[in-house]
Amino acid sequence: MTQTTLFGFGLPPWFYVIAVALAVTLLVLAVHRAGAAALRRVTRSRVIGRLLVSFTYQASRYALLLIALQIVWSAVDDALPGIRTLRHLTGLGLIAMLTWLAIRASHAVSAALIELHPANVDNNLDARRVQTQTHVLSRCANFLIVLIGVSAALMTFPGVRQIGTSLLASAGVAGLVAGIAARPVLGNLIAGLQIALTQPIRIDDVLIVQGEWGRVEEITGTYVVVCLWDERRLIVPLQWFIENPFQNWTRTTSQIIGTVYLWVDYGMPLEPLRAELNRLCQGAPEWDGRLSLLQVTDSNERSMQLRALVTAADSGRNWDLRCKVREGLMSFVRQHYPTYLPRVRATLDDPGEPHGSEGMHDVH
Repeated sequence: MTQTTLFGFGLPPWFYVIAVALAVTLLVLAVHRAGAAALRRVTRSRVIGRLLVSFTYQASRYALLLIALQIVWSAVDDALPGIRTLRHLTGLGLIAMLTWLAIRASHAVSAALIELHPANVDNNLDARRVQTQTHVLSRCANFLIVLIGVSAALMTFPGVRQIGTSLLASAGVAGLVAGIAARPVLGNLIAGLQIALTQPIRIDDVLIVQGEWGRVEEITGTYVVVCLWDERRLIVPLQWFIENPFQNWTRTTSQIIGTVYLWVDYGMPLEPLRAELNRLCQGAPEWDGRLSLLQVTDSNERSMQLRALVTAADSGRNWDLRCKVREGLMSFVRQHYPTYLPRVRATLDDPGEPHGSEGMHDVH
């Protein structure tokens, strides 16, 4: 475009450029709205398509607008004052919008996969596996998208490119220092990829971490949030799960065997206790019917230890079942066999009596 043909009416040079830009803006907004409406109708029954249209609506509108404006600026003569600065700013904005668009698309795919694999079902092992992989990989992808976007924006500045070239040419000690400084970030990023691929933990898994019982509430790009039984939150770095042992109670299934210990006197008959244990389990909704067993597991000079094994569908139900069984068995012994509660035996010597059974007394 030349000044003669473009500014033939003696108006300010920027007048025609702004007019064309406004017309292009209105056209792009109208086309985008019509296209989005058509895509919503087409993808109404498709989860991924529907969420992609919904999540990327704003970012795609601004990205298309900046692309159109960049085309308008490119058609203007370089002699127009300020046009090069405007092109640069528009290019930076376009990089930012494309980065935002890619992040929103990643979130849309992640939300679609989570919606297609709900975890609020009884057998949710596969769903939790998919959700964990989706969360971790989505965050890793977002990190890479932002890194690429920032790098592309910085490369639009000639000075930054020169600085980057000089740093690469003398990257000896500086590269070593940068690598050491970035090791925690890179370590957590690699640990996140390992967790997503190998699945040692998943969303909603029940863990014992450093002696604490809790469920995996969130897996971010750098740490894991474990919701403890008393509603505290334990924040654990991702790399810790790769380098340290921990217990996962729901690795393959949520079913679990629980234990209840009792100490009773040697004279306590076991068959009534076994019958009472079966009765308690059958009356408890937490029991899954797999196992109800009472055994003598230890003894000492005073009493014997009984262990009751009970099963439930998950650790939460198992905890409640164990408490019910413990309370029920203790009440049964107190009510029907109070003399067989654990006791301390002592010998009281009377100088006027010979040693023997007459001098034996029970101290409860």
